[in-house]
Amino acid sequence: MNARAIRLYGTEEEIPEQRRLTAGPVTAMLESGQLRWIKVGDAEAIRAIAFLIRDRNWATAVPEISELKITERGGGFRVTFTARCATVDGDFVWKGDFSGKPDGTIRCVGIATPERDFLTARTGFVILHPLKNFAGGPVTIEHVDGSVEKATVPESIVPDQPYFSVRSMTHSPKRGVKATIRMEGDSWETEDHRNWTDASFKTYSRPLSLPWPYEIKAGEKVRQTVTLSFSGNLPKAPAKEGGAVAILLGRASGAMPRIGLSVLPEDAEQAVCAADIVKAAAVQHLNCRLDRRDPDWRKPLAAYRDLARAARAEIVLEIIIPGVDAPERELAGVAAAVKEAGIRPAAVMVTPAADLKSYPPGTPSPAGTPSWQDVAAAARRAFPRTRIGGGMLANFTELNRKTPPKKLFDFVAHATSGLVHAADDRSVMETLESIGHIIRSTRKKMGRMPYRIGPSHIGNSYNPYGANYSPNPKGGRVTMARVDPRHRGLFGAAWHLGFLSQAAHGGVEAATVASPVGEFGIAYRRLAHPQPWFDEAGDGKVYPVFHVIRGMAKAAGGKRVAAESSDSERVRTIAWRDGRTTHLWLANLRDAPAEVMLRNLPKGDAQLFLLDEEAFEQAARDLSFSGRTRPFAGTTLTLPPFAVARLDIGG
Repeated sequence: MNARAIRLYGTEEEIPEQRRLTAGPVTAMLESGQLRWIKVGDAEAIRAIAFLIRDRNWATAVPEISELKITERGGGFRVTFTARCATVDGDFVWKGDFSGKPDGTIRCVGIATPERDFLTARTGFVILHPLKNFAGGPVTIEHVDGSVEKATVPESIVPDQPYFSVRSMTHSPKRGVKATIRMEGDSWETEDHRNWTDASFKTYSRPLSLPWPYEIKAGEKVRQTVTLSFSGNLPKAPAKEGGAVAILLGRASGAMPRIGLSVLPEDAEQAVCAADIVKAAAVQHLNCRLDRRDPDWRKPLAAYRDLARAARAEIVLEIIIPGVDAPERELAGVAAAVKEAGIRPAAVMVTPAADLKSYPPGTPSPAGTPSWQDVAAAARRAFPRTRIGGGMLANFTELNRKTPPKKLFDFVAHATSGLVHAADDRSVMETLESIGHIIRSTRKKMGRMPYRIGPSHIGNSYNPYGANYSPNPKGGRVTMARVDPRHRGLFGAAWHLGFLSQAAHGGVEAATVASPVGEFGIAYRRLAHPQPWFDEAGDGKVYPVFHVIRGMAKAAGGKRVAAESSDSERVRTIAWRDGRTTHLWLANLRDAPAEVMLRNLPKGDAQLFLLDEEAFEQAARDLSFSGRTRPFAGTTLTLPPFAVARLDIGG
């Protein structure tokens, strides 16, 4: 067993090899047949150029690279390879030829000819544009017909595609430099990838207005070319990587959000068995789900009641109705069953089943889907004197496409997932950047209406985009999967702290993350899939994420202290004040140590709590684990890979 990999990632699956390539002043990272984080000098111009194969359920196949040949000379490079992509419908093979010139021009060619008919939701080049220096900035679009459009990239997240029939796009990644990316072999369009928590805009081929999945016939050739070029005052050499991350503390303003866990019906009885751990986590609420489509929908009610009482937490009911009859009739009996079970919910959300699925822009919801007004009226009649929420149990995408009226509900809510489009470590951590954009966009839509975010997980509690979850029997990094092994490693703890830092900074009322048990659990229980170390240890009780949830739940209602990171893609931070003590939390989002410089710390003695790979086993066994706690003096510290740290200052 690779103990270090298990502690960090929860899986022994190997991390894809990366190779840094240079084309004059431009750098790119080659990873799994993609060019990623393409920078001109120190400015990121393009986040990724990737030839992707998506199966009928929109799951992205992980390529197996062979025949890889890399040549670097004269300030440029050339890379050729064969990529075999395994999907639910069999293997799909394509060949790549990527090159970079000394002037910074990068050209990528992808050629695919399937040996048999192949069903796909999308096959071809996808370009990801980073948010920094792109969102809210000017862009010039050349369309397929040769016309030119000058536009501004949306600042708030738009539900539909801002640009269609795209041939090329030009923007400025840094002052005095223009980057132009040109696509050949199809017609491209651009969507706001932030809808799905990706930290990018995406330009892709095969318009969404065309039917999907579609078939590529055996022997049919798919050939596409992408060329990235630069003009203007280019730097003379590529920039160096790394450097210290500065953390700056500011004033106290606003309150820390309430923290809750999500409880699914299939996990309810096991969750009661972990009630002591849920109580120790001290969360304020439990989002408990009832699905009226299930003949046994009443079954989990007693477990929800017992868990909430033991944990001293409120219950927020998430009620899914079939949506084929009037909401009032479909809710008939629910309130009575809830009352009979001895449950007095603090809040209720009612969602028609149709709203669990995704409908692309221009596609109406199924006929007969209840209106927001009908759902709200029925919920208020069934649960008088209870807060009624509106929104989506699916992702923000669906809320952005179908937004409730501002004053109809008492709060708005939506879920998120970190595994929709990409499953590699860096992409999953990058989703944290988009959470801030999602919160700001929701605020712009809903004004001052109370806002609750979640249930939110790395994995998917629903797949709104296909019939099934992606299978993940080996516990790897898989898109659209319910099971993600990183949840139970230090990676999961760091991701959750990053998520909650965004929720706190955005001023949300409450955040619901993780679950008592199951795929998203804070407490270990044996599951159908393997859980390395935990299954063998015999005395492992909790995953590292438990300690983050516990710490953030203790902060609920406290005064939030402004805390900024100079590089939030590497280190996320959150701070709050309890009386005279300031609690500063930090999370290293990378697999390499991070040097941190602390600025404007309050006066007083400080204690440093560190949850890292050396403390992993102790943290898993001890609910009251206090980490590698030690006195702290100074203004710098080193965070090990995916470590979570807390500084308690003053008192």
